Amino acid sequence: MEIKIRPTGVLVEENRILILKQSVSETRKWSLPGGALEPGETIEQCLIREMKEETGLDVKVKELLYICDRYRGMNVHIVHMSFLLERTGRKPGEFGWTNDDPNPTSSSMKTRQIKMTPIDELTDYGFSPTFQQLVKAGFPGRGSYKGDYHTFYGEPPPNERG
Repeated sequence: MEIKIRPTGVLVEENRILILKQSVSETRKWSLPGGALEPGETIEQCLIREMKEETGLDVKVKELLYICDRYRGMNVHIVHMSFLLERTGRKPGEFGWTNDDPNPTSSSMKTRQIKMTPIDELTDYGFSPTFQQLVKAGFPGRGSYKGDYHTFYGEPPPNERG
């Protein structure tokens, strides 16, 4: 079984949350920025690099929010880690912009659309009501292990889990 580490970043400012256009499932075409840990890289370095590549933003990691297990079939186990971020650099546009990703993958587009969307509109972008409530409530239980990703975030598991 392959085990992957995937940190994601949560940037919340003025009741808005940073999301990027990226096909996640049939029902969700937007996600939180983040990516795969590379050899020799710390989790913090990975998240800072991924944020810069995917959004063009400079950030610092403030706090661990949640750790969950996510499975892709019987052969891939993803340790999914969410972190609260703080922006440290420029603010490109007020609440929407695009960014050229210097290292696009098969799951990304070369130019991604990035939005600071109102928290109350997260379900319009395919995020679960459970995730929306977690953000609105300020991430209760932060810093803890939450078990199965799909159960915790209130998302149906993909059909590929065997």
